[in-house]
Amino acid sequence: MTGFRLAWGGAQEIMGIKPDLSCFGKIIGGGLPVGAFGGRRDIMDMLAPLGPVYQAGTLSGNPLALSAGLAVLRELRSKEVYAALEQGGAQLQEGMETAARKAGVAVRFYRFGSMFCSYFCDQPIRNLADAMKSDREKFRRFFHGMLEEGVYLAPSQFEAGFLSAAHGGREIEKTIEAAGKVFTTL
Repeated sequence: MTGFRLAWGGAQEIMGIKPDLSCFGKIIGGGLPVGAFGGRRDIMDMLAPLGPVYQAGTLSGNPLALSAGLAVLRELRSKEVYAALEQGGAQLQEGMETAARKAGVAVRFYRFGSMFCSYFCDQPIRNLADAMKSDREKFRRFFHGMLEEGVYLAPSQFEAGFLSAAHGGREIEKTIEAAGKVFTTL
């Protein structure tokens, strides 16, 4: 989920983590169905034809998905994309928190780069037990209110939202304005 979304090296680059295995989803296919994984040589050598683990897939090497993925990865090589995503994420977070505060709504907005989620509660969320204490009915009403305002968010409180390079200041401001309206109805 974080591969290529937060930095060229994903969250592992930002956090300074050297994983045993890395798995990538549809971002490497430009949104089309494809996946990839890679890792330490001793693990990768376990795959056929060198090792006993066989791996194959219907869409392995799909030329359309791989062409789209290469185009996306070429665009992402530019550090400006990640700087813009970080700036947009910060703008969204600040705007959402301000709108909620003005409406008197207790909500915790969490963000890592361009990934975000919100929990309707007044306590920090540190684990699943904390998240389960949030007001999921209020989230449901928020989701449907945002939908009525023309902003589609993930329908589950437990899913992450994502900004993309296509989301500019105008789209982020529209989202914040919509949230401000919806917060007042909660």
